[in-house]
Amino acid sequence: MSAQRISQFRSAMVKDGLDAFFVNHIDHIRYLTGFTGSTAILIVHRKGADFLTDFRYKSQAIKQVSGAKVHIITGDAILNLKNFPHLNPRYGRLGISQDHMTLALQDRLRQSLNQAILLPSGSLSAELGWVKDKGEIDNISKAAVIADAAFSAILPIIQPGVREMEVRAELEYQMMMRGSEKPAFETIVASGFRSAMPHGVASQKKIAKGDFVTLDFGATVGGYVCDITRTVVIGKATPKHKKIYYTVLKAQLASIKKVKAGIPAKDVDTAGRDIITKAGYGEKFGHGTGHGIGFYIHVGPNVSQASKAILKPNNVITIEPGIYLEGWGGVRIEDDVVVTPSGGRVLNKAPKNLLEL
Repeated sequence: MSAQRISQFRSAMVKDGLDAFFVNHIDHIRYLTGFTGSTAILIVHRKGADFLTDFRYKSQAIKQVSGAKVHIITGDAILNLKNFPHLNPRYGRLGISQDHMTLALQDRLRQSLNQAILLPSGSLSAELGWVKDKGEIDNISKAAVIADAAFSAILPIIQPGVREMEVRAELEYQMMMRGSEKPAFETIVASGFRSAMPHGVASQKKIAKGDFVTLDFGATVGGYVCDITRTVVIGKATPKHKKIYYTVLKAQLASIKKVKAGIPAKDVDTAGRDIITKAGYGEKFGHGTGHGIGFYIHVGPNVSQASKAILKPNNVITIEPGIYLEGWGGVRIEDDVVVTPSGGRVLNKAPKNLLEL
């Protein structure tokens, strides 16, 4: 599969008139080669591909990397690039992904390959991993099953007096015990007034009666992640709790219903956003409705008013509207959805009715 991905990437590179492409984003390298380490460079060129890493990853790279020749580099990998024949002046049009490269790294490349022409070509790598194959979707689905089960397992411990960090620890433990390789991202557990913080990662705050508690978390299987959010209330829900919660749920269901291959991602955002706006909370929903997921937590396509993407079959996106009332609390509900020609297939099965704990 990696060899096929590199071949497809090379074809796009040649079509754009490039002689080589410098890949330094580690998640893109994993997608193209299968390498799961943290330090590497990949050069895709017209005659093949070269993978550079250091001694620490020698055995791992030899075992994992496919579709590229593995080189174990001593010293500065950037300086070693000048020793590769396909990067000599005859092959000087070198594509780079400017969105994933610092100016300092660009300067070092120019110094090492001083006769090469560096061309910003981020569009070539921008959509890597957006459309999934069956194996990728299977891994995301397995991760979603793990996350759903972990959510059910931790509900009994979400009680007054328990700290957010304790809930996070138990949630991540339950995912790991069910087969998750690692948390998909920094787990969010935000209670009470902190639930109005969309990215309120777990703190030492104690959960209290009457709090909304928002949990945003994900498992990882085969390097692929899921991303789920559920919000519960501690004790009996008030009319205000119910109004906010079910407005968000109505919006989420409307956006999911809109998902279909060929639909502009912006329209999916609009479907839910209009409901929240009509309920009087438009200014309290300040982020996009979702994003793509895959070999890392934020790939494309984005689902927002700014998105220009058209949904394609086998995109996997999140649908996660929210309402956030500063100083009081907030609600977000999120599922992972596979885009198909006939609609959206929701991967998560965890309950979405308002749970009163």
